[in-house]
Amino acid sequence: MKKNLVFIIPSLEAGGAEKSLVNLLNTLDYQRYAVDLVVLKSGGVFSDLVPKAVNRLELNVDFQHFSRGLLPSCLHFLSRLQFRFLYHRFAFFVTSRWAKNEAVAEQQNWRHMRPFIQTLPKRYDAAIGFLEKTSNYFAVDCVNAAVKIGWIHTTYSNSGMESKRDVPYFESMKAVIGVSPECVADLQVNFPQLKEKFQLIYNIVSPTLIRQLAGQECPDLHYFEKPVTLLTIARLSPEKGIDIAVDAARILAAKGIDFTWLILGEGHERAALTQQIIDHQLQNHIFLAGVRVNPYPYVQRATLYVQPSRYEGKSMAIEEAKILHKPVVVTHFSSALDQIEPEITGFIANQEAGHLAATIERLIVNDFLQKQVVGHLQNLALGTEAEIQKLYQLIDSYE
Repeated sequence: MKKNLVFIIPSLEAGGAEKSLVNLLNTLDYQRYAVDLVVLKSGGVFSDLVPKAVNRLELNVDFQHFSRGLLPSCLHFLSRLQFRFLYHRFAFFVTSRWAKNEAVAEQQNWRHMRPFIQTLPKRYDAAIGFLEKTSNYFAVDCVNAAVKIGWIHTTYSNSGMESKRDVPYFESMKAVIGVSPECVADLQVNFPQLKEKFQLIYNIVSPTLIRQLAGQECPDLHYFEKPVTLLTIARLSPEKGIDIAVDAARILAAKGIDFTWLILGEGHERAALTQQIIDHQLQNHIFLAGVRVNPYPYVQRATLYVQPSRYEGKSMAIEEAKILHKPVVVTHFSSALDQIEPEITGFIANQEAGHLAATIERLIVNDFLQKQVVGHLQNLALGTEAEIQKLYQLIDSYE
């Protein structure tokens, strides 16, 4: 008899956690498990990649009205004299605007979102919150399940979250998953009393699938007309360090290097980054090209892959670039050494534009160094599909 699982994630928009979930769902054994999926926000670039075997759950009508814009949502609840819902919907709006950062706002806002969500009617063998904060809280508060598992896709100390809000939720879970050894160690430092709860499961990456997708047509060949194309795949948000990349591009351009730096991703920093590009007169060098559902043909054609992040949990984009045998330059975020062996599988620069530019320039002018890294990558076994067995063990452990 199949076991019943439910996964929860806020959206399937472009992002490492979202891509990781899609990879996991495409790896699961559906002979053993019946899988439901809760996505709090409909749509998303990865939505069509969810296997057909997965049953997507629609949440109750009250939550659907809550998810509308502030004015239509409040008018709906007011017209029905649902003053409790009206209060929580307005409080959600206020908290989103006034909390000290986005992470804390999401943590605080769970108390205002929870009243709109009915507990799922089905009993599950396992409920898996696949992203920090709301997904984990939903798994604990809104699902009746024998096993509850949480996921943290970032380094907790750098996330801005308040640990006191997570303690009761982590206590209610069988395990909380970190995606790199550094992430797990950091969780153990922040929650020493729950040290045994934290376990490592690497993001699932399939070399076969990535190479297959990389072979598809690239619709934007004009980005690859210059001698050098740098590629970054990231949200346009502060932790991803795109502003550092723009400053590094300014230094490279001033040295007369002919390059294109293509950035695939979206985010709330687009306007500020666009202005930064204009201020440095880099419109012919650096392009904010938006999200691509299949970024792998771009990785395949790039000269170098660059990840200028201020912090990461474990970057899937880096692992995927390595699978496609692409020389990688990363900044020295806390988990960089979990993914890059310096001078062997890639290069680590300081988190400042001058050193990042110098590291990129070193690779651009040294074709032998590029080929040396490619040779090392070609000899590595980089797939992580076997990580799914760790999840199976957690799900089955309550028997």
